Amino acid sequence: MTRLLDRPGRTPAPPAAPAAAPDAARTARRRALLEWIAVHSLGVAAALFFVLPFVFVLLTSLMSDSQALSRDLIPDTWEWDNYRRVFDTPGFLTWWKNTLIYAGLGTVLTVVSSVPVAYALAKFRFRGRNLTLMLVISMMMLPPQVVVIPMYLFWAKQLDLSGSLWPLIVPMAFGDAFSIFLLRQFLTTIPDEYVDAAKVDGCGELRTLLRVVIPMAKPGIAAVALFQFFYAWNDYFGPQIYASENPGAWTLSYGLESFKGAHHTDWNLTMAATVLVMAPVILVFFFAQKAFVEGVTLTGVKG
Repeated sequence: MTRLLDRPGRTPAPPAAPAAAPDAARTARRRALLEWIAVHSLGVAAALFFVLPFVFVLLTSLMSDSQALSRDLIPDTWEWDNYRRVFDTPGFLTWWKNTLIYAGLGTVLTVVSSVPVAYALAKFRFRGRNLTLMLVISMMMLPPQVVVIPMYLFWAKQLDLSGSLWPLIVPMAFGDAFSIFLLRQFLTTIPDEYVDAAKVDGCGELRTLLRVVIPMAKPGIAAVALFQFFYAWNDYFGPQIYASENPGAWTLSYGLESFKGAHHTDWNLTMAATVLVMAPVILVFFFAQKAFVEGVTLTGVKG
């Protein structure tokens, strides 16, 4: 019997696996599945919390005049003609044009004026740089209502520009504190070696900014541009102060208040106008969300 056990090629059988191992694996898989369901359920609930109001506005905009005043949630007939009726409202296309000018031109001026200042605060070494940065941050803390009276007296009384959007557009050509700070935080994440290499190759500061820094800072610039575009598109306070006396200079946000007053019983038309005001902002963010999120995220990598 000893010779049989010692025979070459025969190895003792491995010990049997403990019976608890398969149970532990199943428990771990079940726990991972439950965690996945819980996390995604919370995500779906949060998404519905934000989406359902927009769905309600959209469905109401497609109802008839009488059904919009009822408790129905689904239109009996899809009244797509409501949107044509909104565009037929006198002044609505003018509000669109004014809003595009205000948001588009204001965004361009803000980006063009803020990028050089942010570049100087991020990459230049000069006396008083930290003090300048503190002044920029302090301007972010200053509520606009504090300076609205002296600014209105300057633009309306001294320059006679009341009744137009120029008092809102022209200041954007001199930079924006929040945009400068956000861009400065992003530009600090660009290694100084790239800037130094460009200067060694003979590039001046302007050429270095245009050829090296701006291409690498596209996500940050996109985030700043989107922030400014959203602010200008939804701005109600500024047009109310400077353009309220001239209906030809109203924007969508301010004109929508007048539209609601004229159609206070036609909730379907009011909701259709609301959808038309929100749609461009939603589309812009949908197509630019990747650059927007990347730009906002990377601003906090390096202080």
